[in-house]
Amino acid sequence: MKAAQITSYGAPDVLRINDVDRPAPGVGEVLVSVEASSVNGHDVIVRAGQVKMVSGRRFPIGAGLDFTGVVVETGAEVEGYRAGDRVWGMVHPRQRHITAGAAEYVVVPSDRIAPAPAGLSSVDAASLVVAGATALIALRDSVHLAGGERVLVRGAAGGVGTAAVQLAHALGGHVTALARDRHAQQLTGLGADEVLDYGSTTSDRIGPFDVIVDTVGSELHCYRSRLAKGGRMVTVGLSAGALAAIAASSVHGSRRIRTFSANPDTAVLRDVADHVISGALRPVVHSVYPFADIAAAHEAFERGGVVGKHVVAVSA
Repeated sequence: MKAAQITSYGAPDVLRINDVDRPAPGVGEVLVSVEASSVNGHDVIVRAGQVKMVSGRRFPIGAGLDFTGVVVETGAEVEGYRAGDRVWGMVHPRQRHITAGAAEYVVVPSDRIAPAPAGLSSVDAASLVVAGATALIALRDSVHLAGGERVLVRGAAGGVGTAAVQLAHALGGHVTALARDRHAQQLTGLGADEVLDYGSTTSDRIGPFDVIVDTVGSELHCYRSRLAKGGRMVTVGLSAGALAAIAASSVHGSRRIRTFSANPDTAVLRDVADHVISGALRPVVHSVYPFADIAAAHEAFERGGVVGKHVVAVSA
């Protein structure tokens, strides 16, 4: 089979499509024929060598965190799935993989997949696995958004940002999106009550907010200061500077900066699917790349400046 692999740490051109042996499912695992995989921030930082403590220094390293596809085979003790089932899921973000989601086949534990929402194409579904799960965990489980609260989504045009705008709206929040001004119409269409241009809007001119969802990872202390009394902030944009700001904020109690590594299990993936089925969450795909052009998809992700996700069509 063919798999996208990182051959050394560096720019997108270190990615290769290599021929590898097809994996076989072990006890509690499923083999999935992958149709699509999206590009996420995690994929980029692994490729760039920013998490070497996890990914190690042995190559090749499998690329791709999420996937959608069809179950081909199940291992012993797997219940609830059979060959032909359409599923979505992700590999473990804190483990090293020789082959991962961007491959013709992937093996994962059965508790890392769930039925894909009916009616979605594999490309559309792939765009929502990590983005939808991350946004849902951030809003529901990390900051516990309540109806009527004022929400700022920073980096609202990205994959997680567009999902957070939609889910915050669905959960009853009054949503302010911070993004490029030219994306205002699209973000309003996703549920933002107002869109502020990040190029001309400084943190001291906005708020206060009950909840801030940050996907950028910079100037965190500036935005934390815009929290109302009892406000909560969560960031998924991690960097050395962000980690320092998170640590420093711990003295502020409920107004500290929270963070987490999205690692959804079947239950979370089912909850995301429920939001899709209800119409509260819909895919936002900016571009689709052939499997052979996964490096170009990474380049596009790093350029930024668009609304939505970059998806790689593996066999879709």
